[in-house]
Amino acid sequence: MKKLKRSARLVEMTQYLLAKPHVLVPLTVFADRYASAKSSISEDLTIIKEVFETEGIGELHTLAGAAGGVKFVPKMSREGALALVNGVCRLLEQPERLLPGGYLYMSDILGQPAIMNEIGRTFASVFGDRPIDVVMTVETKGIPLAYATAAHLNIPVVIVRRDPKVTEGSSVSINYVSGSNKRIHTMTLARRALKSKANVLIVDDFMRAGGTARGMIDLLQEFEATVQGVGVLVEAGGVDEEELLVDDYVSLARLAHVDPKTREIRMAPGNYFEEGTNL
Repeated sequence: MKKLKRSARLVEMTQYLLAKPHVLVPLTVFADRYASAKSSISEDLTIIKEVFETEGIGELHTLAGAAGGVKFVPKMSREGALALVNGVCRLLEQPERLLPGGYLYMSDILGQPAIMNEIGRTFASVFGDRPIDVVMTVETKGIPLAYATAAHLNIPVVIVRRDPKVTEGSSVSINYVSGSNKRIHTMTLARRALKSKANVLIVDDFMRAGGTARGMIDLLQEFEATVQGVGVLVEAGGVDEEELLVDDYVSLARLAHVDPKTREIRMAPGNYFEEGTNL
């Protein structure tokens, strides 16, 4: 690569790091890429590190030694996450979103890449210090959220199906009880989709009593996998603890109140923002 001016090099290095989160990049890669001395590259990285941390973009970790390098870890401060979630809550409080059964129409929000990107960065910040091999969700509405989270963690996505697909080969299927309507449903996962004993982060768009999440947790036992966390965008409020099928989870928003007659919807920040929470 031809030698660049420092200003251009800083822009290109920043883009390179943002595109490769959680990847240890040796300094020699940048030195060779820009035909520059390692000392100059180190100075550039110091500038980028300061900007990342000041602007709340993430952290730049430097590892010394022959096998060392630099690694970008996306981060979202709780203050930034709260501002983001408050904005999402205002959107979800629109009366026309109320559906029969107290559900909310969320597909348009889940279809906005900019919002999903920031939600994904928030989940990546919450769970980023845990050993995670894949992000798992169940089809279909949780897929954008799963991909956004996985992009910031730089890991694959595994999608649990409602029905087996002939194109995915042999699969494992289980029955589970929905926490909302108490009906029995089926979920399935291709055997080739997940390695045995993998570390898994489960994410979903909405949780009432946690039946779907519990189903995924039970399904993962068939793969001898370890659940490293459960993250949900919105949880339903007013659910008794005895009814919850998942004990340990992180929610970003909560459906606090719904009045079908007046169509009033009240949202609130989820348990991630509760005082004393340290995740």
